Amino acid sequence: MAQPYSARSRAIEPFHVMALLARANELQAAGHDVIHLEIGEPDFSTAAPIVAAGQAALANGHTRYTAARGLPALREAIAGFYQRRHGLDIDPQRILVTPGGSGALLLAASLLVDPGKHWLLADPGYPCNRHFLRLVEGAAQLVPVGPEVRYQLTAALVESHWDSDSVGALLASPANPTGTVLRREELASLSRAIKERQGHLVVDEIYQGLTYGMDAPSVLEVDDEAFVMNSFSKYFGMTGWRLGWLVAPPAAVPELEKLAQNLYISAPSMAQHAALACFEPATLEILEQRRHEFARRRDYLLPALRELGFGIAVEPEGAFYLYADIRAFGGDAFGFCQHFLETEHVAFTPGLDFGRYQASHHVRFAYTQSLPRLEQAVERIARGLKSWAAR
Repeated sequence: MAQPYSARSRAIEPFHVMALLARANELQAAGHDVIHLEIGEPDFSTAAPIVAAGQAALANGHTRYTAARGLPALREAIAGFYQRRHGLDIDPQRILVTPGGSGALLLAASLLVDPGKHWLLADPGYPCNRHFLRLVEGAAQLVPVGPEVRYQLTAALVESHWDSDSVGALLASPANPTGTVLRREELASLSRAIKERQGHLVVDEIYQGLTYGMDAPSVLEVDDEAFVMNSFSKYFGMTGWRLGWLVAPPAAVPELEKLAQNLYISAPSMAQHAALACFEPATLEILEQRRHEFARRRDYLLPALRELGFGIAVEPEGAFYLYADIRAFGGDAFGFCQHFLETEHVAFTPGLDFGRYQASHHVRFAYTQSLPRLEQAVERIARGLKSWAAR
């Protein structure tokens, strides 16, 4: 008999929403109109100038490996974006282009976490973060956070949860699933708390650009030694192109480059050439129009769900999610999601996918559908709440 699969593989949990997504696809294939509010992916296609740049790259034969750190021109363009958006002078040599934001997280975790060591992470949070730590034989120390701290780690929480195996903290701003944003002063106090403990600060800024009524600061504005992960997937709408980046302190770059060479050789070359168009004024104008559309959707769905009785204690200022408390309706989140999928054909995500703290009492809605579709969804949810109460 073959040996069992690795302990690390067995320890990594599946996405609970995938079972719901599979069922949603079955219902859709059977002819039902399913409204998808479970997927964390912009519903807009990649902007036309980016697609055209990708097509031109293919036509011009740009299909070979690039340097492990990525195209110099793209790293310079990313550095220029930091200058324009945040007033930061980032040396392009500090930027590594990666296969999605996941590639950036893989590099950071591989570099900074030894077996048995851990990072502090907010619970709820994006599940793959803790799974990447397990993959490198480290661990995530999940810190329960609620609306009283806007679902974010604080300096006080770092101080109270840090132990002898802690080597860093991973923050997210804007955050998934809550959409909350860390202020400049909050980032500064977190940075100080972690530096006092000789730890590393890693910040997921993948939803940077998708903010409403405010601009999210980059941690690099207050801590030049932080590791910053970002992605072309969310604001830039390039999910399937699999492209992201990591900004690192200069001393870490040679080690990260060595890891990149061994782990994935280089990010997709066609995607890198396409991404050069992301920073053109015409493309940014399209992306800003889309951001305004996401704001319109949030401004409709947030009060509509609250009126139905969902508890959304903190108004999200970024990303495209609403994290809602369902205790007013009773039952567990997974069963709640199943009910609305089966009876009303509206799909959303149970809190179990985002951690453990009060997870069975929360669900996440992604407002990645058009406003008319969101209005339909609210009508169906209102009807479904009646059948849920009468079950």
